[in-house]
Amino acid sequence: MAKDIVAQGIVESKILLVRGCKVMLDSDLAALYGVETKVLKRAVNRNSFRFPADFMFRLRVDEVKNLRCQFGTSSWGGRRYLPYAFTESGVAMLSSLLNSRRAVEVNI
Repeated sequence: MAKDIVAQGIVESKILLVRGCKVMLDSDLAALYGVETKVLKRAVNRNSFRFPADFMFRLRVDEVKNLRCQFGTSSWGGRRYLPYAFTESGVAMLSSLLNSRRAVEVNI
């Protein structure tokens, strides 16, 4: 491809290791795909059958606390709900569901 859709370093900095899996959080993916987190979560909830446990899971409270300790501050702010974590397969599935220009480019 002639140009990167998103700089590789930016994507790599958003990858976390949780439960032995490399994952990206819903809020980070929403930012990368150019949609609001609530839009991303709505698409996931409407299509939950497309996201088995090895594609996506919800973080536990202790995992969120651990990530906050690692980063010093919360990168996802004062959320009411625990964030979703998406594996590589989940990220690919997500790009096919979202209706943003960037998500379509990533899916292609």
